[in-house]
Amino acid sequence: MRYVRSPFPLVAPEMPSRSRFRVPALATPAARPRGTGELRDTGELRDADEFRDTDEGITGFAVCTAITANTHDVITIELWTPWLTRADFEPGQYLTVHVPELGLDRCYSISSAPFGTNTLTITVKRQAGPVSAYLHDRLRVGDRLHVDGPYGLFSTSFHPARRHLFVSAGSGITPIMSMVRALLARNPPETIDIVLLHSASTPDDIVFRTELDQLAEVPGITVITMCSRDSATEVWSGPRGRIRRDVLESVTDLTEREAFVCGPSGFMDTVRTLLAEVGVSRVHEETFAFATTPAQRLARRRTPATEGVGATVSAGVTVSAGATVPAGARFSAGAPISAGTGSSAPPAFTVKFAASGLSVDCDAETTVLDAALAAGLTVPSSCESGMCGTCKSDLLSGEVDMDHQGGIRPKEIAAGKFLPCCSTPLSDLVIDR
Repeated sequence: MRYVRSPFPLVAPEMPSRSRFRVPALATPAARPRGTGELRDTGELRDADEFRDTDEGITGFAVCTAITANTHDVITIELWTPWLTRADFEPGQYLTVHVPELGLDRCYSISSAPFGTNTLTITVKRQAGPVSAYLHDRLRVGDRLHVDGPYGLFSTSFHPARRHLFVSAGSGITPIMSMVRALLARNPPETIDIVLLHSASTPDDIVFRTELDQLAEVPGITVITMCSRDSATEVWSGPRGRIRRDVLESVTDLTEREAFVCGPSGFMDTVRTLLAEVGVSRVHEETFAFATTPAQRLARRRTPATEGVGATVSAGVTVSAGATVPAGARFSAGAPISAGTGSSAPPAFTVKFAASGLSVDCDAETTVLDAALAAGLTVPSSCESGMCGTCKSDLLSGEVDMDHQGGIRPKEIAAGKFLPCCSTPLSDLVIDR
């Protein structure tokens, strides 16, 4: 593969230094233009003007133009959209992909670098879920997917540095490759200082193997690929095992590097500990191991925040008398518990959903999404940790504390939008749901 330097300099866009916001509603919500939220499959490719821009992003169709097998269970899907020349992405960001036939959303990292063309790629590992199975088994060139994005703060553009350390395992190399490709194309060769450590189960499981071998020959780039065991067809001749402390300590200028880590949750836990032990302090993480229960989300929120790893809190929810459940009944994660009026209970606020007419009492330790679900209101959601943007809603009045992980853009926040999955009330709320 030939690497061509882009004529565009690497410029870090202005981003907030933290992703937690107090979000007030707009003073005049009626003046705010409202998106339809509809994704219409007309059976033919729509004109570019029919795509709905959302703060230099997109909600609309992307056409599959190529599918490439990377390994026995990983494919790369090339998508064409008319919006990338207007609203590019940053390397390391991700898209929320919606499969209309399944009615499901999933987040996938963009694996290509952003060069102002109309195509990008996502790299998808076959998992147990229906979305990856659909993409592997049923998606064909010419098919359309619904996409929303780009999202995420896991990017070298938001954390510029002279020296980089990338650590990945399995399909976690996907956003890493986007960043490495962009750094190579946007910077003079003599300024490149990249160390990439990648872990795979077997040689047959190494995603982008040919490109990793080519990268290892590029001056200024060190690539170390490790395999836990041999495959059925190849005896691995490279380093064996998983990422260890001695491997990290072999990296030159280790503590001066900006580190980016992506992989399964167990791998992330190990690498996070190792990096702390060897003195690497600037560490950025990404994982799509979404919390699926209130208990999991509570545990994550009590963990120090890291990029791409989010959580929400679920405590008691009291549904008002106008709801479809008995007035005064208390709920936690959808399961009713006995009513009570203990003095230690957090203060409750009234959350009104304007479209449905439902009102819910939600305390300051409960996310708006959990309150809505406990009351029986259907709110589209996927990650439940502020990453994917699926539950994005209009806040018509009131104020929330939103602890998101890149699933909403600053201009959307300024326009009065918020993510119920990672927001707790600071006052009474009116939401356009």
